[in-house]
Amino acid sequence: MKLAIVTAFPPSKVTLNEYAYYLVKAFRANQEVSELVLLTDVSSEIANTHLDVEGCQVTVKSCWSFNSYSNIVSVVRALKETKPDAVLFNLQFMKFGDKKIPAALGLALPGICKLMGLPTVVLLHNIMEQVDLNEAGFTANKFMQRAYNFIGTQLTKMILKADFVALTISKYVSILQEKYTASNVGLIPHGTLELPAEPSYELPAGPLRVMTFGKFGTYKKVEMLIEAVEHLRKVVDLDIEIVVAGTDNPNVKGYLDGVQKRYAHVKQLVFTGYVAEEDVPKLFEESAVVVFPYTSTTGSSGVLHQAGSYGKAVVMPDLGDLGILSREEGYEARFFEPNNVNDLAKALSEVLVDQNYRTRMGQANYKAATALPMDAIAQKYIEVFKQIISRKEQKASNDLIIVR
Repeated sequence: MKLAIVTAFPPSKVTLNEYAYYLVKAFRANQEVSELVLLTDVSSEIANTHLDVEGCQVTVKSCWSFNSYSNIVSVVRALKETKPDAVLFNLQFMKFGDKKIPAALGLALPGICKLMGLPTVVLLHNIMEQVDLNEAGFTANKFMQRAYNFIGTQLTKMILKADFVALTISKYVSILQEKYTASNVGLIPHGTLELPAEPSYELPAGPLRVMTFGKFGTYKKVEMLIEAVEHLRKVVDLDIEIVVAGTDNPNVKGYLDGVQKRYAHVKQLVFTGYVAEEDVPKLFEESAVVVFPYTSTTGSSGVLHQAGSYGKAVVMPDLGDLGILSREEGYEARFFEPNNVNDLAKALSEVLVDQNYRTRMGQANYKAATALPMDAIAQKYIEVFKQIISRKEQKASNDLIIVR
């Protein structure tokens, strides 16, 4: 199979580029993929530096850019030039832009690909029905929220024109089936990006590092984590370091700078900024616990899967998608009441004080992570494509019989 993947790719700053890196890596190792066509937003020269594993041939076509009005034309042109057997879209709603028209035009591409006769699958990481528009930094205005929801419904209908839409959480499948009477949707889990050898679960000498990782400022707020640790320091005799790893959410530029100034008096508070791919393992390995200071959720959590792959204990709010995901995939978390600093402090205390509990949690999470490696996820997509291709061939055969 010659498979095209439409996605952002490292070192792109567009969302889901890291997920694409590991998905491409898994597809390259799959014996049923003869060639990958990477339709991406970075140049072939730059993308090739991140194709650092052996596998099938990869053709890189830089054919779209964030907020470009011409993406719909350039991606179709690239597909006609490369002639893949099938195409996979690695999507969320703001994949092609944060402006309405470029975003919408990009999301029309799966339907166009199907019209071109290409077996088309969309991996959709979130759905608008589960996004809190206020918390996610879009708008607090009720009228505008209704407008966004209407637009989101129309965009979802466009995406559902693909042959198959894969969701990473079972609840999403149920919502699309019920609201849109969609029969072409199904569950394919997020998967674990990388599986290092099982860790020793021993921590380096020094302070216990309480780490949070991501893009902050909308539904990921670090203030509650800082205040919870400050509270904890008053009641337990532990050497604790807070590590805020990552950058601002694009919708809230300057957020972390503001937090850093506001909490300049807090000791052992580290802001790493952007974390390069090669530095991610050390970041997790040196952390005692990974914290999710979320006020809402917008889909599957790549950070949870990373934490599991490094055998880390996790502390998170029992919020909708996040709670569902962790339970469905077998992760063990110490939950705290959302937006409750005292309860977060209590949860952290239990995990940090009890080393045996922390280790048991890390072991359970590593086991959950190893159950969903990316090569198994890639094979699930291959099986879906084979079914689509088989149906198309059967339909063509039936049409030929009718004509005769």
